[in-house]
Amino acid sequence: MHKQHKFLEQLENWEQLSAKSAQKILPSKGSRLLGRILLSVLVVFIIILMLPWRQTIPGRGVVTALRPQDRPQTVQNQIGGRIERWAVREGQEVTKGDTILVISETSQSYFDPELPDRLNEQLNAKRGSEVAAVQKIKATNAQIQALGSGLRFQLSAAENKVRQAKNYVDIDSADLVAVQKFYDISKSRLARYEAGYRNGLFSLTDIETRRLKLQEDMAKVNSQQNKLNNSVQGLVNARIELDNIRAKYQETVAKAQSDLGSAISGRASVQGEIAKLRNDIANISVRRGLYVVRAPQSGFVVKTLKAGIGENIKEGESVATLQPKNPLVAAEIYVSAMDVPLILDTSIVRLQFEGWPSIQFSGWPSVAVGTFAGKVFAIDKVSSAGGKYRLLVKQDNPVPTKDEPWPVQLRQGSGVYGRIILRSVPVWYEIWRQLNGFPPSLEKEPDTDKEKEKDKKS
Repeated sequence: MHKQHKFLEQLENWEQLSAKSAQKILPSKGSRLLGRILLSVLVVFIIILMLPWRQTIPGRGVVTALRPQDRPQTVQNQIGGRIERWAVREGQEVTKGDTILVISETSQSYFDPELPDRLNEQLNAKRGSEVAAVQKIKATNAQIQALGSGLRFQLSAAENKVRQAKNYVDIDSADLVAVQKFYDISKSRLARYEAGYRNGLFSLTDIETRRLKLQEDMAKVNSQQNKLNNSVQGLVNARIELDNIRAKYQETVAKAQSDLGSAISGRASVQGEIAKLRNDIANISVRRGLYVVRAPQSGFVVKTLKAGIGENIKEGESVATLQPKNPLVAAEIYVSAMDVPLILDTSIVRLQFEGWPSIQFSGWPSVAVGTFAGKVFAIDKVSSAGGKYRLLVKQDNPVPTKDEPWPVQLRQGSGVYGRIILRSVPVWYEIWRQLNGFPPSLEKEPDTDKEKEKDKKS
């Protein structure tokens, strides 16, 4: 009982203590304050969601030159040779035409220091051969003309002989006919005298006289026949001689024309050799001017690719790298293939160069610090390695935008980070687009006609 009574007293003391503690504790307002804080956060979040957000397309790349002639290039020697002297050092500034390297000859064909004089002597000799060939052509043409004139005279004489022989044949033929008539008459008379002699009208003397006359007329007929045969043979000989003259002329003219062709061919061959010698002389003159490798344009010698003295270098081998002076710099950035159709040739780009401190806000480029303005100059028609597309960004005019010009200290090859500026959308839309993986939106459609004109000009 005693323990029970003690426990009740303690319980009564605890109840009194809890009542006094409740009087000392402040009234609780935590739930109402938490509700107000959450409401304020919600309002701020809604306001933030309605704020404008500038859509951008990110891209990374390097600084390059806008024009091909402003990009780093290798200086090459056009002929092979041996290094004799370096006229520059790495990092040295050179102007166009300055000596970079001096080489000497290594080809045995060009060792002779008097090679141009030797070639000039050969050229003079060949020109003399050309003159001789020209004279031979003239002489052969004169010979052919003389042969033509001689043939005309010989043909006239031979044709006259043929006509003369033909006339002799005609005369002898007429004489033969006349003599034959006399012989026939003498034969008829002899027959009549023999009949009269048998009848006693003529004497034996008359018959013998007529017989002698017949014999004489027969002899005349035979003689005239032989003369006619000789005339015919003379006509045949005259015609043969005429044919011989023509054949001989054709043979002589053919030989002269063959000599003329040989002379013309020789002249053409000599002219070809003269042209080759002149070409060799010109090549020697040009080659001797290539012993000195000169700077193709003003710039800085970045690196020498060959070292030492006496080292042999091949034809067309690179000897140094040259960075042109005062290049028109540009930014070469790469973007995703999904974003390429959204980029226009008038798109503005904000650039952040390596080595220049900057603070860049993706959605609010206007409040960025240390960034520079650019404008899209060209977009590749094909993708590069990795499936990305290359963009060339040139410096935008800083006067209207009040941007600072690009730093003059920019060097090609340094890194650059860029953002292509697109249209302005609410923050909630940009969050929704990013969550769904949709591409950004366009303010206007690309001007295809303008792009085609630009492609034609380029």
